[in-house]
Amino acid sequence: MKIYLNGRFVEKDQARISIFDHGFLYGDGAFEGIRSYSGLVFKLNEHIDRLFETAHTLMIEIALGKQKLRHAVLQTLKANHLKDAYIRVVVTRGEGDLGLDPRKCQGKSHIVIIADKITLYPQKLYKEGMAIITVPTVRNLPDALNPQLKSLNYLNNIMAKIEANNGGFNEAIMLDHEGYVAECTGDNIFIIKKGILATPSQSRLRGITRDTVLHLALKNRIATQERLITRHEVYNADECFLTGTAAEIIPVVKVDGRTIGEGRPGRLTLQLMKLFRELTKKEGVRVR
Repeated sequence: MKIYLNGRFVEKDQARISIFDHGFLYGDGAFEGIRSYSGLVFKLNEHIDRLFETAHTLMIEIALGKQKLRHAVLQTLKANHLKDAYIRVVVTRGEGDLGLDPRKCQGKSHIVIIADKITLYPQKLYKEGMAIITVPTVRNLPDALNPQLKSLNYLNNIMAKIEANNGGFNEAIMLDHEGYVAECTGDNIFIIKKGILATPSQSRLRGITRDTVLHLALKNRIATQERLITRHEVYNADECFLTGTAAEIIPVVKVDGRTIGEGRPGRLTLQLMKLFRELTKKEGVRVR
């Protein structure tokens, strides 16, 4: 496996950064997860735009411009002879000292790009649906660490994932500080009731797959809502599904022991899954 590291390709066991890098010491950095399908990198421009937005808010200057970073992503796929892959782009503030002060990081930001295959959930769950639970860990308050930032500080989600794993589940719902549904540990959540597709407002997490699903729904005359959602609404939904770059669209058929709808992937969920898969075959930046 060849890793892109600050402008050059190195073997996996040679991909190293300093232990004084603030990405390692403090989670001080940003990342994006991107998918490629048959040599087409899906929503590459949107992912790179979001990475730069996160870095701008964190006041991290990415050493490459957008065009060069997009090219580096494509070259990483090519170097690893991959057409269907998961791509992780990581930007850290760089090497500093043991203090928090980012002004001590005098060097350039580090850029790492990894391309590999990923299987987040068993294929069986896409056909039959999955069961999830709600966990006690509350999603970060927006004024504590804005959930719209794709930062390297993911402990909030990791703690929730541990609680899901301890309960024997692959994924879990996280609530906000007011008790409304925020998101899952690594995915966005949607419900469908009486033909209306609803998801928590974008202030929770700006998901690119989430936005794609909303666009597909509107294009196919499926009514959509972005609003506050309660667990009661999730329990009594006709359909439920999760979205994410790695997960794509995966049906949910049980939440906290309550069966959702008829206990199998619903009609609109299956329609959106089909539309999404069709879109990945024709939209993206091609590796050449």
